[in-house]
Amino acid sequence: MGIEKDIQQEHFRSVYQKLTINLIFSNNWITEKIKDILLSEDITHQQYNILRILRGSKKPLSTLQIRERMLDKMSDTSRIVERLVKKELVEKKVCSTDKRLVDVSISQNGLDVLKRLDEKNAELDGILQNLSLKEAEQLSDLLDKMRERI
Repeated sequence: MGIEKDIQQEHFRSVYQKLTINLIFSNNWITEKIKDILLSEDITHQQYNILRILRGSKKPLSTLQIRERMLDKMSDTSRIVERLVKKELVEKKVCSTDKRLVDVSISQNGLDVLKRLDEKNAELDGILQNLSLKEAEQLSDLLDKMRERI
């Protein structure tokens, strides 16, 4: 099965157009697979990304610092953080050094959610199980190379 069959299109303007369409289609495909896994914890992939950023930072971050580290730079970080606050997965406090900023940190509930999702890492990795380790590394390197030009 190729992109031609997936989107029912036989011809492309160029190999580069085909690649672009394939990347967009594949991104949406993998996002849906991840969404299905995260459904058990009732969080989105953007919320999952923020929780992982906060856990990894080991210190509170401003929403601007979170946005800089996010995979999806177009996300409305403040809105997503507010939803995580309502779910009691993160906590917000006024920054002690700059009262205009808010520090966001992961709560124990947030750490518990990530711990449960960590148990699904094999399932997450399994999304790409059709690729060998060598192929996965090669594809990752090619994607890095693709972005070097930008």
